[in-house]
Amino acid sequence: MRLDTTDKQLINLFQRGLPVCERPYEAMSRQLDIAEEEVIERLQLLQNSEVLSRVGPVFEHSRAGASLLAAVAAPDEQLDLVAARINRAPGGNHNYAREHTYNLWFVMTAPDEDTLEERLDELEHQLRLPMLRLPMVEAYHIDLGFDIDWESLS
Repeated sequence: MRLDTTDKQLINLFQRGLPVCERPYEAMSRQLDIAEEEVIERLQLLQNSEVLSRVGPVFEHSRAGASLLAAVAAPDEQLDLVAARINRAPGGNHNYAREHTYNLWFVMTAPDEDTLEERLDELEHQLRLPMLRLPMVEAYHIDLGFDIDWESLS
């Protein structure tokens, strides 16, 4: 995919500082002087073309409730079914396969610690699989934004 000037501006301006408001794409469109619909279409095309892997905010999760990294030991032949069940669970997300006895890792979120424990207990009961609960000991911030030198990429 060949990126035009607007695509490059869209990527540079919003890999950090995504507007947090009721209509973020509209706010982005004003900065770029294009229609809100065009921002949405461009972002979708950039994702579909795998130029971007994700569009969305990254925030300090502990300010938004409770979360925990967990892992289950799923039989290989049931990995996709177990992953789908985790995806349907309230607060279940980010699951990915690992090469380990506990081979399916995921993040569980909830508004508070009690609800988090209830959700994990319920999911463990439904899955009937051993579950590791791995609470965060220390938080690290990793800036995933990159200063892109578009000239050197041309």
